Amino acid sequence: MRIHYLQHVAFENLAAIEPWAKTGRHRLSVTRFHENDSLPPMDVFDWLIVLGGPMNVYEEDKYFWLTDEKRFIEKAVRQGKRVLGICLGAQLIAAVLGARVRRNPEKEIGWFPVERVETRRETELFESLPRTFLAFHWHGDTFDLPAGAVHTARSEGCDCQAFIYTDRVVALQFHLETTRESVEKLIHHCAGDMTEGKFVQRPEEMIASDERFDEAHRLMEVLLGQMERDGE
Repeated sequence: MRIHYLQHVAFENLAAIEPWAKTGRHRLSVTRFHENDSLPPMDVFDWLIVLGGPMNVYEEDKYFWLTDEKRFIEKAVRQGKRVLGICLGAQLIAAVLGARVRRNPEKEIGWFPVERVETRRETELFESLPRTFLAFHWHGDTFDLPAGAVHTARSEGCDCQAFIYTDRVVALQFHLETTRESVEKLIHHCAGDMTEGKFVQRPEEMIASDERFDEAHRLMEVLLGQMERDGE
């Protein structure tokens, strides 16, 4: 499968998704907005992954490429591409689907439980994940559920943690792909985000357990594998 991903800053990359893609012999290509890369034609990829970043979806005046990125994501959704958005990527998907992106009542920074939402339309994709699992978070914004989307996950600190749209578009506010290295980079580059809060961990807590990263990567592979099968 041909996977194209959108990267917003140098310190937030595919992380654990990259070895999964290479093991599966998927072809990877990238648009690095922080390096002023151009967006590709739609016919060169099957699956779009939109990564995270410290900017907000409504900061087009500061990040000029956000407007083009939103149009690109919207076009990919309309054309029936498989689309996965993570953190900022999830917020961008929500925005192009007409939902409001806004400040969350609490920042979530660190490892906190995520709970699957039980619905009559629950998909096989999320049924493959545990009822409750630990995920990494680094966000201050959240999004409303877009019209026609299925709410699939929540946490104590953020009600809308994930949704699925038309069974081909998946938005995750949380991170399962993150590695120890990527967390250390976030701590370095986004230290100003770590203010006092109920759902803000200390840096040493975030990198204390290798088992947390290993389990998150296992769940990421489960989810990606299911998306891959659903896209065939």
